[in-house]
Amino acid sequence: MESREAVIIGAGLAGAEAAWQLARRGQKVVLYEMRPEKMTPAHHTGYFAELVCSNSLRAQALQNAVGLLKEEMRRLESLIMYAAQKAKIPAGGALAVDREIFARYITETLQNHPLIKIHNKEIKSVPEKRPLIIATGPLTSMGLSAALEDFTGTGRLYFYDAAAPIVTYESINPEKAFFASRYGKGGDDYLNCPLNEEEYELFWEELKEAEVHQGKEFEQQVYFEGCMPVEVLALRGKDTLRFGPLKPVGITLPGISVHPYAVVQLRRDNLEGTLYNMVGFQTRLRWPEQKRVFRLIPGLEEAEFVRLGAMHRNTFINSPLLLRPNMEMRKHEGLFFAGQITGVEGYVESAATGLLAGLNAFSYLQNSGEIILPPETVLGALAQYITTANPDNFQPMKANFGLLPPLEGKVPKRQKKELMAERSLKTLMGFQKKF
Repeated sequence: MESREAVIIGAGLAGAEAAWQLARRGQKVVLYEMRPEKMTPAHHTGYFAELVCSNSLRAQALQNAVGLLKEEMRRLESLIMYAAQKAKIPAGGALAVDREIFARYITETLQNHPLIKIHNKEIKSVPEKRPLIIATGPLTSMGLSAALEDFTGTGRLYFYDAAAPIVTYESINPEKAFFASRYGKGGDDYLNCPLNEEEYELFWEELKEAEVHQGKEFEQQVYFEGCMPVEVLALRGKDTLRFGPLKPVGITLPGISVHPYAVVQLRRDNLEGTLYNMVGFQTRLRWPEQKRVFRLIPGLEEAEFVRLGAMHRNTFINSPLLLRPNMEMRKHEGLFFAGQITGVEGYVESAATGLLAGLNAFSYLQNSGEIILPPETVLGALAQYITTANPDNFQPMKANFGLLPPLEGKVPKRQKKELMAERSLKTLMGFQKKF
């Protein structure tokens, strides 16, 4: 009997990786990519896995979460990691690549594989064939976007236009920040950083003057009042922030019934409480400026930012409602999503979810059960986050150690990431024996 074919839509980093993972296991693949027949506003070539922004795949060291994620992918025989090694150029502690060599290697590898059939055409509906992997990225065509809106039943896809910075809990100064909710409603769900008048004025002045990122044409948009950049609010007047995201109403300082002059609130961003989101701090400030200005807030002087604020066009599904941690739709067996459309951010993260979707599509064909990586691995933790986060305010996420379960016992801070990396790779080694 002829083997069934796996269908993949999109040959970006995620789709290319998924196709490779299936084909290298002897599985026939049909890969659809609309470029170069139909281009996007960001792409310039018809190569698969074209890097449209930076040519850096970020840090290499295992003490960095994305460096560890890359090592996990290498051990799972990732095509993207093979290509990166072939195209590597000097970049200090980062893994940077020659864009053309990188994309050409991936394209030729897949084009020359005897089990992969490639069609350059736009797909405007959701095919019925299973397994199916949709990996069309943040610039999914309008036709397919409309089809996905209907198919998922969640209304329009999330056109991501605002994300606030996220910091690690352990980097917040507990002597300056305190837990409380406005008017004492509910539990003490927010971490509050109060500012006196002098501190507020310094922060406001620096925020007004900070350098803003100028996005590409396809990223430009009209701002809505509900997601106004914090620096735009600051330009409207000295007290605008104090009547907006920094309003002190309903908050009193611990031990005394006095309102702070202003207050920055942070909201828990994951179940473990290791990450906190800066409420109302969506921004277009350049990343170095965000670190400089936001560290003027009392309690955040040494904040470790695992995600910085951003405002740009990005299409993604509400994964916590729709997906399981194996990248498969909860209500549609054999239909998988991968890449930035799932709510991950970054080249490496996108490719990694393609790897996971490819493994699970193959497992689906073999009737061998789902593959859910342990949360002690970076890929497992990332997949768990995007599929279990709060769907009401779900925002894309990059790899970071804050997603992983804490280590047992008391561990010196300088050793924590090294020990987490050791745990991750040991866990992955044991888990690999299952597939």
